[in-house]
Amino acid sequence: MPLSLSESHLGPALERLAKANWMFDQRYPADAAQRQPVHSVYGGAHRFKSDTAAKLGAIALDTFAKYLPDPAALACVTAMDARTAEAVHPRVRAKLEREPIEDFRIDFEDGYGCHTGEEEDAHALESALQTARGMRAASLPPFIGIRIKPLASALWPRAMRTLDIYLTHLLENTGAPPANFVVTLPKVTSPAQPAALHAMLDQIEARFNLPPRTLRIELMMEAPQLIVDEHGVCAIPALIDACNGRCRGLHFGPYDYTTAVGIPGSHQSLHHPSCDFARHMMQSAVAGTRIQLSDGPTKTLPIPPHRGQLTEQQQAANRDVVHHAMRVHYDDVRRSLHHGYYQGWDLHPAQFPMRYAAVYSFFLEGLDRAAGRLRNFLDSAAQATTLGAAFDDAASAQGLLNFFLQGHACGAFTPAELAQSGLTLDELRTRSFTAIMDGRRTQKP
Repeated sequence: MPLSLSESHLGPALERLAKANWMFDQRYPADAAQRQPVHSVYGGAHRFKSDTAAKLGAIALDTFAKYLPDPAALACVTAMDARTAEAVHPRVRAKLEREPIEDFRIDFEDGYGCHTGEEEDAHALESALQTARGMRAASLPPFIGIRIKPLASALWPRAMRTLDIYLTHLLENTGAPPANFVVTLPKVTSPAQPAALHAMLDQIEARFNLPPRTLRIELMMEAPQLIVDEHGVCAIPALIDACNGRCRGLHFGPYDYTTAVGIPGSHQSLHHPSCDFARHMMQSAVAGTRIQLSDGPTKTLPIPPHRGQLTEQQQAANRDVVHHAMRVHYDDVRRSLHHGYYQGWDLHPAQFPMRYAAVYSFFLEGLDRAAGRLRNFLDSAAQATTLGAAFDDAASAQGLLNFFLQGHACGAFTPAELAQSGLTLDELRTRSFTAIMDGRRTQKP
């Protein structure tokens, strides 16, 4: 049939188009999802031991048994429907017994307190040795790392020295960092800071013959100038570029952020509209980049006010305080999940039970709808292949696949519930909808 367009005339425009498409695909790969922990737990470096995760897990399990002894108590505290509570309660208990912490950060910043330089040197060394011991004993959480001090004017020499001591002695003992290891950089104010951290990690990798970018970076978003800089531009892409391929995640610091924009302390919370604005800007900046986002913590802690031999009145007061804090935390986690933030901070082991209860109920309540939609995508993709056409909604299908991957990784779904997706466990483990469809095509006679 007659055509009007000529490739010879469109050549330069098509070259520019191809280059622009390639650059977009490189920056926003979208698929190939990786497991993301549902929480991060920060603990002072001076207290870190190789068995810290197990000790904190025991506290969490004791809190769960005492204040949420059965599904009815869980339903009462959270307003969860009885059927969901029946399914969630045993899974939370099993999770606390098996893997109470998914991500732990050895903290040399806010959770560390005030120590002399000699003390911090000693703690950096001991933390490295304890990490190495935990690697040998397989007692570390599946994700782990350290948070150094900010690379601000007065603190960067101390931050760099602590990082050097820790990584040098860890790698001398192990040869490689733990799986899913990361260095968290707090209070970032300019791209020069993650760029400097990248240069430090480059030197460490070269000394110990590690593959490039083995050591990853997480950036903490606590300054409003990162959301909108002096030029009226979102600074987050520049920060990520400064990490030179090392950036694994962005963690939101809601209380530093709200303080910086002038919100009174009595009104600072995860629910404040200024926090919503910052989180949505973070989402827009990293959408499709594989960089993971984490929300901040709930400051209301489920800690009973009375200890020792208690009267009935004191026991009741303890239950009221703990249950109120648990409900606040549950609502905060659910709100984060609804906004697309699948990870958050926990400040105390007594928060772990409600973290998992909120996450599990979220996934279970969305199971039927997500399974139906994913099966429809599988059928549509198969039909497109049969007709020799392209399936053009793979990104949405990958999003649903990620839902099942995340639910499976954290223990929300049973094997039978995973099967509702229409996928086998081996297919889920490919972590890619495109790879699943390619595999099904090659299996056809």
